[in-house]
Amino acid sequence: MMTFTGDFAKRIWVPDIFFPADKDSFIYDVTEKNQMVQLHGDGSILYGMRFTTRESCQMDLRNFPLDSQNCSVEIESYGYTVRDVVMYWKDSAISGVEALKLPQFRISGYDTTDRIEKLATGVYQRLTLSLKFERHFGFFFFQMYLPSILVVMLSWVSFWISNDATAARVALGITTVLTMTTINNSVRSSLPRISYIKAIDVYLVICFLFVFAALIEYATVNHIYWERKKIKKNRKCRSKATKALLQKPKSKFKINQLKCIIFQRKHPLQASDQKKSKKNLNRVEDSGKCSIEIDEVSRGRKESSPIVKSNVNLISKQKIRLIRSASFSGPIRTDRVRSANSISTKPSFRTIRFIQSFRNRTSGISPIVQDVSSIDNYSRIIFPCSFLFFNAIYWSVYANKI
Repeated sequence: MMTFTGDFAKRIWVPDIFFPADKDSFIYDVTEKNQMVQLHGDGSILYGMRFTTRESCQMDLRNFPLDSQNCSVEIESYGYTVRDVVMYWKDSAISGVEALKLPQFRISGYDTTDRIEKLATGVYQRLTLSLKFERHFGFFFFQMYLPSILVVMLSWVSFWISNDATAARVALGITTVLTMTTINNSVRSSLPRISYIKAIDVYLVICFLFVFAALIEYATVNHIYWERKKIKKNRKCRSKATKALLQKPKSKFKINQLKCIIFQRKHPLQASDQKKSKKNLNRVEDSGKCSIEIDEVSRGRKESSPIVKSNVNLISKQKIRLIRSASFSGPIRTDRVRSANSISTKPSFRTIRFIQSFRNRTSGISPIVQDVSSIDNYSRIIFPCSFLFFNAIYWSVYANKI
């Protein structure tokens, strides 16, 4: 056996092989071109070279990062057809594949095949080396899955925070939502832009929905809490107003936290009556509270007592002027009060039912929920159980596809 350098290869015939899936390749030439020619006694020639090639591989990322990929290296003669060159794999042609270590993949197996390719210039023989890659899951678990799980669990902390701590719960909810958004963007930036949904997309989107649902849960609790507080405040105010009207007709009385002035009239005011009514309202002093004065005027005369219904809600159906005012110490300006239209003081049964149904609809779900803290109590159980159920389904589906 005789061995020659790479320059000797220029004096003999060598096959014109190329790699159909090649994207970039080069031959090492330090200090000389890494080529050799071995001439055996039986007339066979062994020709070898050292080079690096970067091949393209069509990957299916639907199960990313729980996926496995099949990539192949193809070798073919560029100009010689099957009539000129016959290529085949030897038994010991591939060696050292098991010892290869890649940062993101593990080579679980390989296979060699050959096939005939019919092209426009002739029929060629192509050798194929198929490699099966399995992606390492540890990196993606600690960089994507574990932070997402912890962020979702962090959003559940708001269920144990008091309803009055609005700043704390809102800040926690917004922080977790922004964190999940950042994780989503980092994953998308490291992957090619593909149209189908990946396994990591499903997990991150569900985690984002859990975090967003926790924020919406507090918005619901906060809305119900203040609605119920407002309803209790209005009921207390109305009960005081009713009691004062029944005990002292046509008199001024003060009610805490009621910021309105109510005027009830049976008929349109005449010019003389409007002047008299304005005189009665010219000076109404208020010291952080509110005054209510009901002044009933008929045509040409005043009645000494107003008509009071058992249900105070009926007052809102009549032509009532509400003047919202903050705490003030000066007189109320009567130029803000417009004249009322004539309306009957006895609403019908349908009107009463309509008002009651409208108030029930606008109050939302607050009449159903007796205690707003019960929503947080249910959320402490529903959210973790739902997340565990989702994880059980997710890992059972995608883990079997590895």
